Amino acid sequence: MSEEHHLELNVSKSLTYRIVAALISGISWVLFRPTVVGRENIPLEGPVLIAPIHRSNVDFAFTLFISPRKVFFMAKDSIFRVPLLGPLVTHLGAFPVKRGSADRESMSAAEEVLRQGHALVLFPEGTRKEGRTVQTLHDGAMFVAARTGATVVPVGIGGSDKAMPKGAKFPRPTRIRIVVGPPITPPSSQGRVSRSAISAKSEELRVELEKVYLRSLGG
Repeated sequence: MSEEHHLELNVSKSLTYRIVAALISGISWVLFRPTVVGRENIPLEGPVLIAPIHRSNVDFAFTLFISPRKVFFMAKDSIFRVPLLGPLVTHLGAFPVKRGSADRESMSAAEEVLRQGHALVLFPEGTRKEGRTVQTLHDGAMFVAARTGATVVPVGIGGSDKAMPKGAKFPRPTRIRIVVGPPITPPSSQGRVSRSAISAKSEELRVELEKVYLRSLGG
């Protein structure tokens, strides 16, 4: 994505959004009986990077409605060419990133969402992981936070690995507990933020993410 290109986001909670949100919430309640602890830790204004644990393909669904704010997330550009599905995910807050594009372009899109003052979901682990321990994170989340001044909020989602484990085609009824941790300030300095400062903040996020994940598991 070039810096000249302005990312168009559907910022309204349209009728389609409200209908789909109600549908997903209803299905989630029947299948997962989700509870949310710490919802108030997500700022209601300004750029915020929501950083959930990633143990299942359904994790993103649990982040869409944990705040009164509309949240945004990346999706492969091919999805937006599918009739009905494309407009639907756009209403839900998705924006396209080219399949196979460099991480640099993805991060550029993420930065623009935050510079517009919105809430963005970004999985700091990158891909799905396993186990109760959170391994060393990529610096991408804190790098974006440093460049945009976005607050970072860790989110633990307990039970999603059982709700839809790797290889499963359909979700299974499982209780889900979501724990939203205290917000973390982005790395900052008077000049360019150093790599060591970003890495230190990434480690802080890793520690806090593991804490909320263990709490979501009842640990």
